[in-house]
Amino acid sequence: MLTLIKKSRAILGMNARNLSYIGPNNTKKAIDLANDKLRSKEVLRAAGIPVPEVYGIIRNRQELENFKWESLPKSFVLKPNRGMGGDGIKIIYGKKNDKWILSEGRTVGVEDFRSHIFNIFDGFYSLFGGEDIAFFEERIKINNSLKPYSFRGIPDIRVIVYNNVPVMAMLRLSTKESGGKANLHQGGIGVGIDIATGITTQAIQHDQITERTPDAKLKLSGIRVPYWKTILEIAIQCQKTSSLGYVGVDIAIDKEKGPVVLEINAHAGLSIQIANLAPLKYRLQKVQGLKIKNEAHAIRVAQDLFGGEIEQEIEEISGKQILGIIEDVSIRRRVDSRTEGSDESTLSKKDKANLQKERAKEYIGLRAKVDTGAGYSSIDKSLARELGYGDVIDEFDAVSKDILQRTGSQEERDTLLRDQFAKWGEGFSNVIIRSSHGVSYRLIIKMDLILSGIKINTPVTVIERSDLKFPVIIGRKSLGHFLVDPSKSLKELSKSAGS
Repeated sequence: MLTLIKKSRAILGMNARNLSYIGPNNTKKAIDLANDKLRSKEVLRAAGIPVPEVYGIIRNRQELENFKWESLPKSFVLKPNRGMGGDGIKIIYGKKNDKWILSEGRTVGVEDFRSHIFNIFDGFYSLFGGEDIAFFEERIKINNSLKPYSFRGIPDIRVIVYNNVPVMAMLRLSTKESGGKANLHQGGIGVGIDIATGITTQAIQHDQITERTPDAKLKLSGIRVPYWKTILEIAIQCQKTSSLGYVGVDIAIDKEKGPVVLEINAHAGLSIQIANLAPLKYRLQKVQGLKIKNEAHAIRVAQDLFGGEIEQEIEEISGKQILGIIEDVSIRRRVDSRTEGSDESTLSKKDKANLQKERAKEYIGLRAKVDTGAGYSSIDKSLARELGYGDVIDEFDAVSKDILQRTGSQEERDTLLRDQFAKWGEGFSNVIIRSSHGVSYRLIIKMDLILSGIKINTPVTVIERSDLKFPVIIGRKSLGHFLVDPSKSLKELSKSAGS
């Protein structure tokens, strides 16, 4: 999938970004403002845009010698003013005696800070290697809804804004590997966000698709980003205030203050395309030259143009349809041998009409849950009976119970059951379930399903699901023709709940 996306002609490369979008739309004055974190924060703050508080600035060696370390709070962030890619940032979580505690758990003292700030002065972390200054900034307190997904560090949302329209966004999460920083090149995770809903779609780490956080193993798709509309509004305000025609805005969500702008970026990276599995050039071309009236209009344009567009693009590139976690499915009844394979040309008009009526009743339509965590698809036992498999189920239950009570090896018992399947013919098998309660058998029936308009023949296990909401689960072995986007179902369910 990743290879296919990279081959798309609509992917925006670095040269095209610089020549077609940054060069014509970002003046040197605006770029200089974005590269100067302290000055850009002052400009944004003056425009009423929320930014973190600055606790102190160290511009030279004399100020470093005279700096009053006791003036700092227990928790803060030390940054180079012209740093890039998260390099040189130290996140302080607390203080113990005379030592400060870093995000990775290590402690540092004043001399460690002095040494690090000397490196900042010498331009070790600056954008162009020139001399730099250091400053201490408020540490954002992580929002509770995003806290489980990020390892120690603060998650942030990057929004690309062009022509006053937010065209693409991703959630960036820190990991143990990234040292608590939400930077992708240091091992952080980028998670695509549906512009229309603020719900995450798919994720990448090291430019490879991933489904779960490496530390807590939590699913990365289907996360609802809080304050979504406000985040889009702030991103648009940042473009207007900075005069950058093409800008990446990094926004964190503080536990108490809500959305806060961390920085603006005149040369926003391009991995956001991979995180969204969507080409950026196409979206930029869509909004180029549009007359945008205000922030509300800009957000409506973004939602109308790009909401759910990821799904369409993936389908076109991969040749696979996108499923949500809840889907309508039609399941074929057990075929009557009298009608299967009948040659309609030899039938009378009356018999042909009867045959067509029978075939119209062949499928039962219902709603199923798509679960990529399940290997096999499964069906409720009572529904399987309704589909015409009652005799097979009864015989299987009796035979398997009898075989399990026999003495001898498990291999011998399995052979007896296979012999029974031979009597039923093809399309029937079983899976062995081993648990703390012992060994049991589960019946598997090959069934015809129609899912998203595609007919598939797939193995389905028969189990008792009468106490569950969905009588059918669609598992991985049935999903070869599909991709799954949990946010698709969440979006549809939220629409129906609001109507």
